[in-house]
Amino acid sequence: MITIDELKVLLDNKSRLLGIDMGSKRIGISICDENRKIATPYKTVDYTGIKNFNSILKEIIIENNIKGIIFGLPLNMDGTEGPSAQSVKDKIHLISKELNINVTVWDERLSTVASFNLSSQLDLNVSKRVKNIDQNSAAFILQGVLDYLNK
Repeated sequence: MITIDELKVLLDNKSRLLGIDMGSKRIGISICDENRKIATPYKTVDYTGIKNFNSILKEIIIENNIKGIIFGLPLNMDGTEGPSAQSVKDKIHLISKELNINVTVWDERLSTVASFNLSSQLDLNVSKRVKNIDQNSAAFILQGVLDYLNK
């Protein structure tokens, strides 16, 4: 795992990043454009184990010229790491061993709440907002990183 600043140095022009909101049951995935300006919700997958998830990631990475993955790190509100953060870090370690790609983490506190509230401004009904909450949260996480990288 590397830092965001280390990732910035390693990125070439016209490469894309994935954002991941790693849940215990569902995983939200977002993707950015080649210029790394806009994060877009990509898909939500059911988590059925690390091997299956790695094969899904491999396919997405190859098809979309992905050069890095940003995982949301669920910190406690006081900024400390709790059991959820450790679980995500453990999964990141297993994914990193299997995939040859740069990975880093980004503070995801309130990303789910923010993406839910943002989608309410788009006048979507509640069931549609809930259905897409994971991939929207992943896009919120990735957009935070893109904004940081572009400042």
